[in-house]
Amino acid sequence: MVSFHSADRTLTLKGRTKLKPFIEGIFKREGKRLSLINYVFCSDDYLLQINRDFLQHDYYTDIITFSLSAPRAPIEAEVYISIDRVKDNAQTQDTTYQEELLRVIFHGALHLCGYKDKTGNQSKIMREKEDQYLKLFKKQGQ
Repeated sequence: MVSFHSADRTLTLKGRTKLKPFIEGIFKREGKRLSLINYVFCSDDYLLQINRDFLQHDYYTDIITFSLSAPRAPIEAEVYISIDRVKDNAQTQDTTYQEELLRVIFHGALHLCGYKDKTGNQSKIMREKEDQYLKLFKKQGQ
């Protein structure tokens, strides 16, 4: 099950009814079992505090993904996304807010499927997967 929540921001998320089953489909395509994923949309300041409190990082980020599931159990997770970062990243990446938001949403799902982005090669693979799912979502008639 996929759900969307707003912590301290209102959210404009187009195609939400098609997006939920699409995200579930990402896990199926990647051979992972999904139980529950909660996407929480928030501000920079809200996510910065989570970054400080839980990861001991003192910087802004667009996404933090927490896996809450036991090993080999179906995936349960919380994914926090800063709407402020998404808006800024869309401008710097010369893309739309909606496309950047989808990219970040898929990025969180891919992390939960086991993809990493710490090295250059890992980041390249992650970006290819994000692009693959963005194209597929658009093709399905967002």
